[in-house]
Amino acid sequence: MSTFPVRQADQCVGGARLGHRRAHTPARDPVDGRQYLPVAAKGLAVMNDPLLNKGSAFTECERDALGLHGLLPPHVGDIETQLARVREGYDRQPDDLARYLALIALQDRNETLFYRFLIENLEEMLPIVYTPTVGEACRRFSHIYRQPRGVYVTAADVGRMDQVLANVPAEDVSVIVATDGEGILGIGDQGAGSIGISIGKLTLYTVAAGIHPAGCLPVCIDVGTDNAELRADPLYMGTDAPRLRGEPYFAVIDAFVDAVQRRYPHALLQWEDLSRQNAWTVLARHRDRICSFNDDIQGTSAVVVAGMRAAAKITGRALRDERICLYGLGAAGGGILHLLTEAMGRDGLAKVEARERFLALDSQGPVLSSRARLADYKQPFARDPRVLTQEGGPDPRGLDLLQVIQRYKPTVLIGTSGHAGSFTEPVMRAMAANVERPVVLALSNPTSRSEVLPEDALRWTDGRVLFATGSPFPPVGTGASQRVISQGNNVLCFPGIGLGVVAAGATRVTDGMLLAAAEALAAEVTPEQLACGEIYPSLLELRTISANVALAVARAAVHEGVARTEMGELVQRIADEVWYPDYVPYRESGPLPWVPKRKK
Repeated sequence: MSTFPVRQADQCVGGARLGHRRAHTPARDPVDGRQYLPVAAKGLAVMNDPLLNKGSAFTECERDALGLHGLLPPHVGDIETQLARVREGYDRQPDDLARYLALIALQDRNETLFYRFLIENLEEMLPIVYTPTVGEACRRFSHIYRQPRGVYVTAADVGRMDQVLANVPAEDVSVIVATDGEGILGIGDQGAGSIGISIGKLTLYTVAAGIHPAGCLPVCIDVGTDNAELRADPLYMGTDAPRLRGEPYFAVIDAFVDAVQRRYPHALLQWEDLSRQNAWTVLARHRDRICSFNDDIQGTSAVVVAGMRAAAKITGRALRDERICLYGLGAAGGGILHLLTEAMGRDGLAKVEARERFLALDSQGPVLSSRARLADYKQPFARDPRVLTQEGGPDPRGLDLLQVIQRYKPTVLIGTSGHAGSFTEPVMRAMAANVERPVVLALSNPTSRSEVLPEDALRWTDGRVLFATGSPFPPVGTGASQRVISQGNNVLCFPGIGLGVVAAGATRVTDGMLLAAAEALAAEVTPEQLACGEIYPSLLELRTISANVALAVARAAVHEGVARTEMGELVQRIADEVWYPDYVPYRESGPLPWVPKRKK
């Protein structure tokens, strides 16, 4: 049963809007009680603001009041007619990148229509506005650039960071997504083109959780690039210099965080697609200084814990009893093992006992304590070599994935490697030999990087595997034997985490809040889905899922003492934050004497 309706008529204009880039809130007519938006702008200024523009849907009264006669065709349309027009144009596009560009063009001229189109075609649009198509858009950013969106920060801005953020017209930002572009979606360093990731993530915050686009700020921290192809491109729009490393890099990050604290002290800052080591270092450096989290590390981990909790309802195995092999101990892999440790702690295992339930591999093989050098975040998960040693056998440090599975006999296999096809037939058959219902999560993005194709995973385990991927795949089979492929996509979690943080006025994102998100997500998987071997809910219910995840996160924030609001206010605070894209009547207004702010 959903806690929140997907749409509430009285909230279809909730949140802040921008008129002349200033925040406005809806007013209510004292006579008839109807909501309307007072608009100070007129003429082309209204039509050129994508947060105000209605295109052909401006009514005759609005055209009179706002000076729009003659600037539009005479026909007065509605949003349903506009959606049909958008659909027709979208269907004419020759490929996914062209579809992406068509949608971005719509976003640049009419955000209400853009988000309505996405929400009404959710499953179809998610792979276009985010993974996998957004990766190609980032790669070709300098060749498809149309107009600015978001904020670019460079090393030259260290001494003027406050001025850079002061240039941002938005006064009341709820969520910031910032990336340095070094680890984009399995395609690596994309420099300034990484702004597409920040834009895409924030699009999902609005689509999935209803965070109003006026409260979303995408940021690219451009510290150079080591991508030789980009730097050799005469059209490249980023900093033409090698990527900063060490303290010069952290000086940029620190200056940016300090400026965010001053300009937007109540905003949530999400880090995205940093390099493995930088991701952990930046998170540790700032998570207790500013309300921030890293979706690659923490969002992914919450999704995995949710999938494991749901799988337990099918297998009957407790999480604390699983033997987990993780293939790809990067930023995401380390986050997964950390949060699984915390989850097992909730189930009664001490940390040292929980870590004995894991065995990880990275690019050098099994992560063992006998290895000479290990990154700091890997050290807690390094196992004693004796766990893999066999008398007369090879040195365990040189074992491959198949050999590890044959010796360690895991019940769960998690892939975050980015190595397509690494879960081979022998690997999958070895997993199936270990346990009746193996759990396999092939989470690498985009689809071309998946560790195993769904049809192969099912065939090689005789259909017994509980399987999920990080990117969308079509169902396998036909008719009654068709198997829906669960998608362990971060979009199931991070928008709800953000909404919960914003609604609660949280000052930190804690492990307890992440575990609450995981439990809430696992609870969204229906008995019917579980009976079919699915361990994640359908993306069609994304708005409801996000609202329920948000409530769990907000309650955890209050319980842990990091919220600025009270427990009894949370349901209403979440409902107040959720925006549904629909046109609200406009009325002419003079400049407002003050700019209303969201209650913190």
